[in-house]
Amino acid sequence: MEPYLKDPAAIYARSFAIVREQAALAGVSSDLEPVAVRLIHACGMPDILDDLEVSPDFVDRAMAAITAGKPLLCDCEMVASGITRRFLPEAARVIVTLNDPQVPALAARLATTRSAAAVELWREQMDGAVVVVGNAPTTLFRCLEIMAEGGLRPAAIIGCPVGFVGAAESKTALAQAQDGVPFLVVHGTRGGSAMASSVVNALAIAGGGGSAS
Repeated sequence: MEPYLKDPAAIYARSFAIVREQAALAGVSSDLEPVAVRLIHACGMPDILDDLEVSPDFVDRAMAAITAGKPLLCDCEMVASGITRRFLPEAARVIVTLNDPQVPALAARLATTRSAAAVELWREQMDGAVVVVGNAPTTLFRCLEIMAEGGLRPAAIIGCPVGFVGAAESKTALAQAQDGVPFLVVHGTRGGSAMASSVVNALAIAGGGGSAS
């Protein structure tokens, strides 16, 4: 067996150094760079930057909400699990409603997915929150519908649903929405919980919640 690194700090430092060596960061703004680096680190794909679209006000608005301890509304437990709590303010709440007992019946009544039905339980908490989607396109679609209906608006949306049915379309819909909510999306079929949570972690660190790499 070949020798391998065992020191956690060395592995961490080398990993982020490789990201910076391989990624085309020259065109990435200084405020977005920590987010882009952690996003690449989470998925192991430097070319993910080709699919990244971020509204001009996303970093400032999302970081302000996170550092103020606003709710983080996550579409699944995997997203929530990937958010490093020590980077967040003590009062911050990471919320997942997918497994709430009300959701199956609500989904049946609305003739939709559990992921979309779970969004209904966000309504009272959505104003000023950060929505973090790393799994289900129907979550993102339903958020957009609620906002279009005049529902409360989040401070920002992280849109990284993954898959072959609806993922690309939901992210395009978010990027083209006319409601002015700041957003980050990874276009196409790629995405996932690790990407979505990495964005939160990067913003929390940049806002003073931990040590950046």
